[in-house]
Amino acid sequence: MSSPSPLAVKAWLLDLQSRIVQALEGVDGKPFARDEWQRPEGGGGISRLIEDGNVFERGGVNFSHVTGASLPPSAAAARPELVGRAWEAMGVSLVLHPRNPYAPTVHMNVRFFEAVAEGLEPVWWFGGGMDLTPYYGFNEDARHFHQACHDALAPFGGALHERFKAWCDQYFYIRHRKEPRGVGGVFFDDFNEAGFDQSYAMTQSVGDAFLLAYLPILQRREGTPYGERERDFQAYRRGRYVEFNLVWDRGTLFGLQSGGRTEAILMSMPPIVKWRYDWHPEPGSAEAALYSDFLVHKDWLAT
Repeated sequence: MSSPSPLAVKAWLLDLQSRIVQALEGVDGKPFARDEWQRPEGGGGISRLIEDGNVFERGGVNFSHVTGASLPPSAAAARPELVGRAWEAMGVSLVLHPRNPYAPTVHMNVRFFEAVAEGLEPVWWFGGGMDLTPYYGFNEDARHFHQACHDALAPFGGALHERFKAWCDQYFYIRHRKEPRGVGGVFFDDFNEAGFDQSYAMTQSVGDAFLLAYLPILQRREGTPYGERERDFQAYRRGRYVEFNLVWDRGTLFGLQSGGRTEAILMSMPPIVKWRYDWHPEPGSAEAALYSDFLVHKDWLAT
């Protein structure tokens, strides 16, 4: 079993960020801004952001590498074996909010964590995944996205996709609304069971699959005609995205509690959002179909 190599992981993450941004700029036609920042407590990152683009109303592709002498109390309470260890966490995290309501929002994240103490073996793991959040659902889009996730994991064990898909369904669930955030994808965390080399290779495969999973869907939908009704529903559904990220998302909470850069952490927030009191879609409408046909847990590869 190889030992963890944070420098190699960092180099791949920076390259992944660069490749994704280059591809997205090719789709949008507008460059992503670059904001390099330092964290006073240790580490820093590079935020790549687009706002009011031709395709993306808002989007960010962020790299961060942060370090600390001890974990935030909430994280240490969950993992008592890490108390007293120095730690570092690095990753690429992206969220894209297209302007067109027929083009889904997407999230992807890949990350590596390591905690060390003199005289003890390092504690490390990988995490990540991707998930799709449509406002108007299409079966072919959901199938394509899940197929790409399946294919990324297939070389590393036939059971991983089913396991990580179920994990994604469970994680990206808005418990106070009792509904999924979207149509899911894959999610994994604290993953080290296959050894460093295999765990790293699997994480690379997931990150490298993102463009294959999302760009064909975006290119199919971003030119679809829409009107005020569709934009209004998109803004309403974006409210669910905000609720999940601020109430339940572990990455958001860890970033804020560990002194991360707030602007980079909250780049996932959509630019235009609406809430209504006890609103329900008109029966038989395309908006109602999102709830009945897409915000459900099912095997998309069997549809």
